[in-house]
Amino acid sequence: MRSIKTVYKIGQGPSSSHTVGPFRAAKWFKEQHPGADAFEVTLFGSLAFTGEGHGTEKAIRRILPDAAVRFDLETQDLPHPNTMLFRAFRGGELLGERRIFSIGGGSIRWEGGIHHEEDREIYPQKTFGEMLYYCLQEGISLKEFIYRTEGPSLTPYLSTVWAAMKEAVERGLATEGELPGGLHNLRVAKEIYHSRSYNESSEVTMNRQIAAYAYAVSEENAAEGVVVTAPTCGSCGVLPALLYYMQFNKGFPENEILDALAVAGLIGNVIRTNASISGAECGCQAEIGSASSMAAAALATLYGLSAKHTEYAAEIAMEHSLGLTCDPVGGLVQIPCIERNTVGAMRAVDAVNLSRFLTGTRKISFDDVVATMYRTGKDMNEKYRETSHGGLAEIYRTPV
Repeated sequence: MRSIKTVYKIGQGPSSSHTVGPFRAAKWFKEQHPGADAFEVTLFGSLAFTGEGHGTEKAIRRILPDAAVRFDLETQDLPHPNTMLFRAFRGGELLGERRIFSIGGGSIRWEGGIHHEEDREIYPQKTFGEMLYYCLQEGISLKEFIYRTEGPSLTPYLSTVWAAMKEAVERGLATEGELPGGLHNLRVAKEIYHSRSYNESSEVTMNRQIAAYAYAVSEENAAEGVVVTAPTCGSCGVLPALLYYMQFNKGFPENEILDALAVAGLIGNVIRTNASISGAECGCQAEIGSASSMAAAALATLYGLSAKHTEYAAEIAMEHSLGLTCDPVGGLVQIPCIERNTVGAMRAVDAVNLSRFLTGTRKISFDDVVATMYRTGKDMNEKYRETSHGGLAEIYRTPV
């Protein structure tokens, strides 16, 4: 399994698979063809169907400003639903071409067995069960296992990631106005944060603050701001919302927040390795479900719960996200995506609370629910996997 650093990528929204991935693909392809004077990019599958609303062409043109970008809505039987064909020319002659796949979370794969540095395997274990067994045999915690495997470079990387997450929360809380794209959605994070009522209970206050933080990051993402994949841009508000609340409202120190971020990254890594974090491949269960599992594991870590409690919390969060469709209205990462980030954060809190009492009774492992999510996603009708052909995207009509 690869480093958890690859789970967290800092980049522009609104979609890790539709903006961060294509941006990185364009950059790589351009570097491979320094003598080219013209480029052509063809987008297939989900990239073609929702690329306009997700800003895919704009992301590619940041690297290849004069490229001819085509949207192929017809080709089927693709090797991956987020497939791109890059072609380079010089004097009208083809220099080279390559199919590249945006596999979720900003990660890309090349056709033909080409590997990137981020593909380097550093964990000999692949499943959570294998990691848990190692921890029990060695008598160490999950966070100790992660730092032992990753080495000293992990802490400064996580510190940079956390700084970017906090900045996204704070920008989102300070900004008002309408989100781009034509749905006429107003930013509401600032309003939620300041809407305290006189007799508000402590539980309601907590929920409101977490909601404000989740909305803040998700609205920044929808506005094409800089966010962190956690594990994707579309689900980038879940984990930062909980961690920001725990640090700034509950007083948890920075080093413990980074430990929680590390364990959350491990959970996201297990999901990505054994299933998918791509909405185009497995629906929103792979994005919000994964983010909710990561957040549950992070919160369990902050509370000092055992590895088994942490596993159960992550399992509950994913289990009750199974079947969640990816149906972005207008191809934009706004409806229902922004609200789902808040729901995912709340589900993580509930999952941790349940895990405290029920760990000894559970029957389903985290690995079981990850495998189930992947099979469910593969069985899901294509129109519910980030094509904007079904669900809310089909029912809701954008107002003029």
